[in-house]
Amino acid sequence: MDLVPVIDIGDPHSASLAALDTACRDHGFFLIEGHGLDDVIANTFRAARRFFDADRSVKDPIRRDAVNPLGYNDRELTKRRRDHKEVFDFLDPDDVRADAYNRWPDGVHEFRQALRTHFDACSALADRTLTLVLDALQLPREEADTHRGDRTRSSMRLNHYTMGDPVAADERGDLAELGAVALGHHTDSGVLTLLIQDDVGGLQAHSEQHGWIDVAPCPGTIVVNLADCMQVWTNDRYRAALHRVLPMTTSTRMSIPYFFNPPNDCVVEPIPDATDGAPRYRPFAFRDFIAARGADNYADLGADDTQISDFRI
Repeated sequence: MDLVPVIDIGDPHSASLAALDTACRDHGFFLIEGHGLDDVIANTFRAARRFFDADRSVKDPIRRDAVNPLGYNDRELTKRRRDHKEVFDFLDPDDVRADAYNRWPDGVHEFRQALRTHFDACSALADRTLTLVLDALQLPREEADTHRGDRTRSSMRLNHYTMGDPVAADERGDLAELGAVALGHHTDSGVLTLLIQDDVGGLQAHSEQHGWIDVAPCPGTIVVNLADCMQVWTNDRYRAALHRVLPMTTSTRMSIPYFFNPPNDCVVEPIPDATDGAPRYRPFAFRDFIAARGADNYADLGADDTQISDFRI
């Protein structure tokens, strides 16, 4: 755990920012405490458990399809292999345009309200966390203010990691092969991710210095991992966190990530004040990048999924 620093977001100081900077250069993970969301998190976990415990008659009507990536799915792909989990995805419930695509289950007590409260709290916390990271970079305030996230383009997910294949044996015939781990190694596509995890464990990050390291559950903290846009913004100074989840052997696991994304029309490119030397990436539209990543998650397109390395100069 010494490799994954714990930062008090309510009272950061120069030593903690230095520890954050070191972690972001090596593997892209840190933990935050002092967030004040313990009650919100507990309520969200209860709502998530009610949903995943519900009958298929509740989940199947809101199943993801090729047109709408939101709702329920138990057949998601990472690196062209199926994950050992079932998920529920949604966008900002307070944004009319986004909420038009959300699919909410019937018959799950106070589900939508719990997730709406959680989304609102995480949106505010993600903005504070991004400010913390940009402070560690020592960006001029006017430059930092032009590199923000947008809650209306961000998303939230409920993950339920199963022991073994989440799909019934008689439904696997034409599906992609199940992965060797519960969630294959990957990076997230936005700016940063806030992750709530239960006490089961299994999350690992790849450290340049130490190889795969555990991001073990730590009561009262929220996991933060940097994502692709942050690596491009910092011209490889900070790493988009490469991470995976090991298979569940004795218990199922739940986690709740909030994916903080930039505005849809944002052009992602290195920030001059954070760039040491020539830019290593050519500019790309976030709208196109996130669309390509979403398509890769739904179906095996016969090729590796889109990465920021595709835009490297």
